[in-house]
Amino acid sequence: MSQLTSFDPEILELPFYEEPHRRLADAVGAWCDDRPAFWDEIRAESPEKAGLRLVRQLGEDGWLAFLDPDSGAADLPGDFRAICLMREALAYAEDLADFAFSIQALAATPVIRYGSEAQRRHYLPRMATGSLIGAFAVSEEEAGSDVAAVALRAERDADGGYVLNGQKAWIANGSIADVYVVIARTGEGPGPLGLSAFLVPADTPGVRVGRRLDALAPRSFAHLVFEDCRVPADAVLGRPGKGFVIAMDLLERFRMTVGAAALGFARRAADTALARARTRRIGGGKLMDLQLTQASLADMDVQLNAAALLVARAAWEADRGSRRFARHSSIAKLHATEEAQRVIDASVQLLGASGVVKDSVTERLYRQIRSLRIYEGTSEVMRLTIAGTLDTRRAARAAADV
Repeated sequence: MSQLTSFDPEILELPFYEEPHRRLADAVGAWCDDRPAFWDEIRAESPEKAGLRLVRQLGEDGWLAFLDPDSGAADLPGDFRAICLMREALAYAEDLADFAFSIQALAATPVIRYGSEAQRRHYLPRMATGSLIGAFAVSEEEAGSDVAAVALRAERDADGGYVLNGQKAWIANGSIADVYVVIARTGEGPGPLGLSAFLVPADTPGVRVGRRLDALAPRSFAHLVFEDCRVPADAVLGRPGKGFVIAMDLLERFRMTVGAAALGFARRAADTALARARTRRIGGGKLMDLQLTQASLADMDVQLNAAALLVARAAWEADRGSRRFARHSSIAKLHATEEAQRVIDASVQLLGASGVVKDSVTERLYRQIRSLRIYEGTSEVMRLTIAGTLDTRRAARAAADV
């Protein structure tokens, strides 16, 4: 293994992972380790410039090759265990690198899974090299976690194409994307039954960036406006009326990867806190000598182990085709993001005043972790989702035995 401490080698040796995953962990760890100056440069740039540069770099160095499975160019696995490992390593090294990787993968995955042969040939090779940047446009002001509430309309025109009118909100990479995967209402049925997915190039007349947003952790975020935006019939991704299925399939698969990113953030914070505790002098000894410090660090280690196991299990379930992988993805996302928030907060507490200095490691992590409890479904929605999958038959049997 590389010197990167984002990975726990004991976790990687578990049967959840195979040898190609361990090779990937070693390779991405070494890649991240070798770029301290690059990460400093990225942090000094605007979110848009940094996003463009990172996607291009990830593509040039082969980390996005799996987004074009038809090419056979990827020499490392591109399954969800691999995506989780990539996100954990990149989040440990630099938040914006994880963001760039994850949004590119998020936008390409529905094309991989539902795109026609022509759509795959047109978009995936360039997405895999980083020369074309994607964004997934589903959220609206009144439709965040409730995908069925999407209101942006796509109406048939006389030529068989569609005309899009409405807005999208909080779109990651919205200000730099070359193509948007857009979920819009086509009206085949009520609620979720009336949604379709479209591939909309960013230079299509009628679509524009409405407003660039400044997030707590800087990155490319924007609202999008669609005004009489005409797209041809072959812009439909999958089949008309299947937009809700495509959106939910994508979100369910990527929730576990959000947990992996949270794990990377939390591990970086815990490592920083441990290093500080071992060197900071206090009361004639070291901070590490205090029992309260030891208890806090022990709690962090337990939280990190639990999160790593839940993420690994969820990704393994998805990769083996389990019908209940979505349940495990929600569990991993909820636990990892909530516990990462606690680990980072405890790390800041151990560092004291130095932990809140602007642009210090823990200060950056404190800002970066917060959004992960919202992306791909809020923690509250995750709890409702998990509750809806509880095994009521087992509970009934248990009650019968009382």
